[in-house]
Amino acid sequence: MSNSEQHKAAYKEEAYELLAELETSLLELEENSGDAELIGRIFRALHTIKGSGSMFGFDDIVEFTHEVETSFDMVRNGLLPVTKELIDLTLSSRDYIKILLDKPEAADKQKAGEIINSLKKLSPKTIMPDEEKNSPATLSAKRNGSEKNVTYRIRVRPPLDIFTRGINPTLLINELHGLGECSIVAQTDTIPHIVDIDPESCYTYWDIILTTDLGINAIKDVFIFIEDDCELDIYIIDDGRRADEESAQSMLKNIFTRRGYVTREDLERISAPHKRIGEILVERGDLTEEDIKKALRNQKPIGEMLVKAGMVDAGKVESALAEQQHIKEIKLKEQQKEQPADSASSIRVASDKLDSLVNLVGEMVTVQARLSQASAYRSDPELLSISEEVERLTAELRDQTMSIRMLPIGTTFSKFKRLVRDLSKELGKEIELTTEGAETELDKTVIEKLNDPMVHLIRNCIDHGIETPDIRSRIGKPVQGMLHLSARHSGAYVLIEIMDDGAGLDADAIRAKAVEKGMITPDAELTEKEIYSLILAPGFSTAKTITNVSGRGVGMDVVKRAIDNLRGSIGITSQKGVGTTITLKLPLTLAIIEGLLVKISEEYFVLPLSVVEECVELTRQDIANAHGRHLANVRGQIVPYIRLREQFTINGKQPEIEQIVIVGIEGRRVGFVVDNVVGEHQTVIKTLGRVYKDIEGISGATILGDGTVALILDIQKLVQTAEHEEVRG
Repeated sequence: MSNSEQHKAAYKEEAYELLAELETSLLELEENSGDAELIGRIFRALHTIKGSGSMFGFDDIVEFTHEVETSFDMVRNGLLPVTKELIDLTLSSRDYIKILLDKPEAADKQKAGEIINSLKKLSPKTIMPDEEKNSPATLSAKRNGSEKNVTYRIRVRPPLDIFTRGINPTLLINELHGLGECSIVAQTDTIPHIVDIDPESCYTYWDIILTTDLGINAIKDVFIFIEDDCELDIYIIDDGRRADEESAQSMLKNIFTRRGYVTREDLERISAPHKRIGEILVERGDLTEEDIKKALRNQKPIGEMLVKAGMVDAGKVESALAEQQHIKEIKLKEQQKEQPADSASSIRVASDKLDSLVNLVGEMVTVQARLSQASAYRSDPELLSISEEVERLTAELRDQTMSIRMLPIGTTFSKFKRLVRDLSKELGKEIELTTEGAETELDKTVIEKLNDPMVHLIRNCIDHGIETPDIRSRIGKPVQGMLHLSARHSGAYVLIEIMDDGAGLDADAIRAKAVEKGMITPDAELTEKEIYSLILAPGFSTAKTITNVSGRGVGMDVVKRAIDNLRGSIGITSQKGVGTTITLKLPLTLAIIEGLLVKISEEYFVLPLSVVEECVELTRQDIANAHGRHLANVRGQIVPYIRLREQFTINGKQPEIEQIVIVGIEGRRVGFVVDNVVGEHQTVIKTLGRVYKDIEGISGATILGDGTVALILDIQKLVQTAEHEEVRG
């Protein structure tokens, strides 16, 4: 990939993140229209998309985004109110920008024109379409509250690698010319000798003196999309009385010392090693202050003295003189810049590199298990000590690496605000989305695969669950429906709940539909929970009408299949007329798990330790007492069990005393009979090849320390298979 392609790919990646932030901020602004911070975030996102796009050749995005940015510049300056229409148009703009990023050839320019025209109609009448950038209304809104010009001292020092990222800093600096009267001096003192120069590095930095009637935000906006990558200092210099030659010299000294060119002590050594002669003479009455000022006019300039003394180079003096010339007759008053709160530095890492790191850590875990096994076999104290240390370090490395993959689920929750908003509008319903536990972290792979199932569930809640405003009003419910998303940790799992206050599920209607489709017999005895689980079957729907949103019986089976693939489960509770809650139980990670290693004959299997509750013995007498049924009496509680030897058709002699591994699944206890329980095992999950991907009851494999392959059991699928076989039998 060429540098140009890399830069464009990097821009797209950043733009997608900014569009996500833009959407979230717009939806929050709709609820808090006066929040200046949200308005600033929206403006900065648009400005960054536009500014970066201009550097990488995305001219269509630049042209379109500029128009949207102009509207929010007016919002930011109090000229344009935040209305629902403005939010709608900006969300549509966000969607159009995404199309320009994904498939520019599919972009509808007529639609773009309609969006821009609608935005312009919202603008104040004083702003004409072709001159809004320089109109009096827009410019006056940016002023500091005074008609006076204000002079700024600006220093911008770009990062060395700014050119390799496709950014030309001179374009930004030249943009300052449009803000007012500007003096620019390039500083070259950091340019190394020619043999050490990297032609792709930027060694130059700039000192700029800008006089403008615009506010400091107008200056920051110029550098808004590189402010995190460069050193940017902006000071305000207010107007003052006319300066005489002495104050001019003093001003230069202040400039030199403030910029760190020389110390105050150096200046005093050059100009006044002790108490100034003029001050002594004036104090004694031998001379007047006017005489001193007249004499000082003939004094050699301080800049010339400093250059001659070798304390500063001519470029620095030129910059200071430019400032002095630019701000004649003012006094220096440095504005206290608001320092951003300390934050952890971060870097962007490609997901494939992160996946590769996790794979390497997985291999290391396998090698560490092999080392532990070898050291235990040899009984060498020194080797055992090394093995224990490697095991400790490997565990820490594994935990740190897995934590890198963890992302807050709030990033997913925030995407659904737009979905709820659009569907509510389409279906004529009023729905409020609330969230809880957005900080709950989940493996990035799980989050990526969770989006589609969540979309299906939310669409069903809005379409089938929550009633229309007139119905809700008639039955005494608030006109505005409620949809609540929550997440919380539960051991090695995350529980995600989608709860609505709608009509709830009709158990009788579900049962009748299932009988009609032949899914159950009319006399079948099912619990309420089992009836609700029928809606997860393919093609099942009780909807009387088919809409654009749902009703075709496609969706819930897709949800179940997706959650099953994530080794999760779905729980449904509902109360007719009150609402429905769907609970997704998902593992924290799909890469490395703690497992329980078991053995049947010469074969090894792994059960996820997070679902294991206990292990008990199964004797010949226990089998006889059950009269051939697969039931075990565990402290007075009957627990059904599955014989894995029979399930996987494993030959070999059955031991006199077997082991039952009891697991908890969907609120019930089920046992798995094995020959021996080996113990806990840190399990690195390896996916099965295409040939074995459809084998039921197996979710993956792992490699043991001696190189043996152990299959990882899909507990839920094994239970479902056993239940189906029992029904058929």
